[in-house]
Amino acid sequence: MTRHVAVLYGGISAEREVSLSSGKQCIAALREAGFEVTPIEVGQDLTAVIQALTHPRPDAVFNALHGRFGEDGCIQGVLDWLGLPYTHSGLRASALAMDKHAAKAVFRQAGLPVAEHRLVTRDELEAADPLPLPYVVKPVNEGSSVGVHIVQKGDNRRAEIARDWRYGDHAMAESYIPGRELTVGVMGDRALAVTDIIADAGAFYDYESKYADGGSRHVLPAQVKPETYAQALDIALRAHQALGCRGASRADLRYDDANDRLVLLEVNTQPGLTPTSLLPEQAAHCGIPFPALCAWMVQEARCGA
Repeated sequence: MTRHVAVLYGGISAEREVSLSSGKQCIAALREAGFEVTPIEVGQDLTAVIQALTHPRPDAVFNALHGRFGEDGCIQGVLDWLGLPYTHSGLRASALAMDKHAAKAVFRQAGLPVAEHRLVTRDELEAADPLPLPYVVKPVNEGSSVGVHIVQKGDNRRAEIARDWRYGDHAMAESYIPGRELTVGVMGDRALAVTDIIADAGAFYDYESKYADGGSRHVLPAQVKPETYAQALDIALRAHQALGCRGASRADLRYDDANDRLVLLEVNTQPGLTPTSLLPEQAAHCGIPFPALCAWMVQEARCGA
């Protein structure tokens, strides 16, 4: 029986503040659910993290880290090495999902709808449009819409975006899908619900819209045709399974309502657990309060892929 849970939160990615918020929520919820909780705020010193995880050794680790090193397979490999069961997806699924180019290859192989896309170097992006306008430029290995730009017709920011690029040697260019932003949470073998996201803080569901108070409005359940709703649930669950995810995930989609088509953008293997996050909201909609959601994640914790 799992009694003692260590919660990893903070981290060293661009999403540190989000992780701190998720972690604080989870620590309180797990204590409410009856667990003994050891909070471990993660920083640059990995040795200190390992020491905190082994003295005393918890029964399970709640991974509340977001972004690079927290959801890309890095911390999962450390926890596998230590033999500590942990929440959310294992190393392989985490690394696949975080690499947008690799994930899209998996989705396409599974017959899931994805947008036209290609990897480009900074020099290629500075020299010419990689795709017909409009298109999206995004980091290959970041989350929470960090570094995402929409390049519209008549937009002259392409060369500036390329010169200022600081997310590695390559960027992903992806055809812009007009329409609505939908998201679907998955718990194990169950797709929860479909939320229609209306971004108020930005031109799209960017970092500010995700996490600022009043940054976005969530329409739950999404007001779409029943067959579109069912298709969104199916795509999210199939994407979760294609990547080999476990525990909870969240699939982000675009719904081109003018042409009645859904397009899968990506799967987040470490969905936000902040006060404004979508997965806890969907779980509550399905009758699962936040402490029960966190407790379920702990019960699903394990090592390996």
